[in-house]
Amino acid sequence: MAKGKGGGSSFRSAISGRFVTTKHGLASPRTTVREAKGGGSTGGTYRSAISGRFVTTKHGKANPRTTIKDS
Repeated sequence: MAKGKGGGSSFRSAISGRFVTTKHGLASPRTTVREAKGGGSTGGTYRSAISGRFVTTKHGKANPRTTIKDS
């Protein structure tokens, strides 16, 4: 796994859930999510990789390749 070094954030793939390189994250904005290091818990809600907004559970489950489940 390639976690970002230094900076205040890293990228995670919405498809696999794994951390990806910054280069991949910037090249694939519709399927990766930038995460702040040390971020707080969101209680298991879903978030869109495209818009970054929280979405309903129904939408999250219906679109697993473009949403992530925050914990």
